[in-house]
Amino acid sequence: MSDRETFPSGIPCWIDLMSSDPDKARAFYTGLFGWTAETSGEEYGNYVIFSKDGRPVAGLARNEQQGQPDSWSVYLSCRDVSATADAAAEAGGRLLAKPMKVGDQGSMAVFLDPTGAVVGAWQPDQMKGFGREGDEGAPAWFELSTRDHDTAVTFYEKVFGWKTEEMSDAADFRYTLNAPFEESSAGIYDAAAHLPAGAPSTWQVYLAVANADDGAAKVLELGGTVLREPWDSPYGRMAQVADPTGAAFMISTVK
Repeated sequence: MSDRETFPSGIPCWIDLMSSDPDKARAFYTGLFGWTAETSGEEYGNYVIFSKDGRPVAGLARNEQQGQPDSWSVYLSCRDVSATADAAAEAGGRLLAKPMKVGDQGSMAVFLDPTGAVVGAWQPDQMKGFGREGDEGAPAWFELSTRDHDTAVTFYEKVFGWKTEEMSDAADFRYTLNAPFEESSAGIYDAAAHLPAGAPSTWQVYLAVANADDGAAKVLELGGTVLREPWDSPYGRMAQVADPTGAAFMISTVK
């Protein structure tokens, strides 16, 4: 178990789901992970906070963008969201949601990085980020699957101050970590040869489960889809799944 209190600048600090059916999503995720759900007031757009054992782990909001598929988003911590927005623009990114205060919780902005992936920035105030990491029912890893690996690495170094380390530079597997291996919390995967035609670069969320096979079976039971059956990797057993409205994510067995 790993509880979180602080987030160094640049590392993943929050995830949230944009769903076209928040009620269905709420039932699915509370059933799958044992999360509890609390709805914020109207001043926060009835945003839902999911918690595990009393610690916040994720958010949920209604997807009101016509034609935009339901999806999970990753937010990276920053000290000054306005300066981060400026840096993102200078590095070739595009602003999707300008910097804004979220009550006394913090400030946020959302960008499209130069490779086409959506990523958020979060400047914390009262809300620091998820309160649990790497344990069952909590975020465990964050990964950018990109069509332009080198451009992505440069962007996150310049905008979020990543001190990257190359984990693999093999022709069939290029992977860069956001920090030296022992300190890393996210990776950039060169998926140019593997993404389906037309699929954009995207951030993927990994959520920890006690057993990936049982988790995949539970996904099906709750009305979701298994996109890739559980497999063994050097980093544990995992599966790619989607919730009932199609938002994809990864589940991985707790080490």
